[in-house]
Parts: sequence; structure tokens; C-alpha cells
Amino acid sequence: MAFYLRAATDQDLPFARTLTHEAMTRYYVEYGLWWSNDGFDTAWAGRENWLICRGDVVLGFVSLSRDSRALYIRELHMLEAYRGGGAGSWVLQQMALKAQALGLLRLTVFKTNPAKLLYERMGFSNVGEEDYFWRMERVCRSS
Repeated sequence: MAFYLRAATDQDLPFARTLTHEAMTRYYVEYGLWWSNDGFDTAWAGRENWLICRGDVVLGFVSLSRDSRALYIRELHMLEAYRGGGAGSWVLQQMALKAQALGLLRLTVFKTNPAKLLYERMGFSNVGEEDYFWRMERVCRSS
């Protein structure tokens, strides 16, 4: 059964907030950062949010923003039971297609997050760093 994206609604916010909090808590603790439900909710409201699905099952979500040069992956989280099953790679491929009109696909990842290896396999390069994060991007041009 194929993966697909479904536009997220306000009813999906609690799922996305909880998933993000659970996935990121270890990094917030590691780097002494504070989680804010209100901060997450405010960011959600200003972004393009998609649920990652297969059949009737929601596997995770991706949250996007853009400017004139790039599409930004702000959040990409999978439920633990579905990690390593190819959905993350599929989402990154879909986002690269979506980014073709702009030219770049960008994201940041905590320096100790093993997802960095997935991003590198999917064509992202390190382009800089800030405190606890690597800034990564992938050039996406239409042929």
C-alpha cells in the first residue's frame, strides 16, 4: 500500500504536538531547551501541515514554510512504530519535488539526531550550524 499526504486540519494539532514533543524531548533535555505548547501551536497555525498516511493509518506529519528561494521542512516526525519503513525517505522525495519551483529544500536538525544520516542519504548537504543544529539543504531544480 502506497504512502500519501493528507492536508492536516486544526483537529490534527494535538496529534502533531504530542508526536513532536515525544520525538524531541531527548534533544530538549540534552541541550537545556524548554518546550512550549503555545509556541508549537503558534508555529502550526502559520505553516503548511500534512499528515503522512498509508491506508487509513496516520504514520506521522510534516510541517512546511517557504520564502522566495526555498521550501523549509520545519517538522518531520514519524510515530516510532513506523520509523525505518521508508515513509521518511518518501516524504523527503515528495518535498524535493514540491521545492523544484523554488530551487532549494532546507531544514535544520539537532546535531545529535541520527536523522541527519537519512537527510544526507537523500541528497542534503551541511551548509552551516547554529548552537545545537546543523543547517542542511538540497538543491531541487526541475529538468
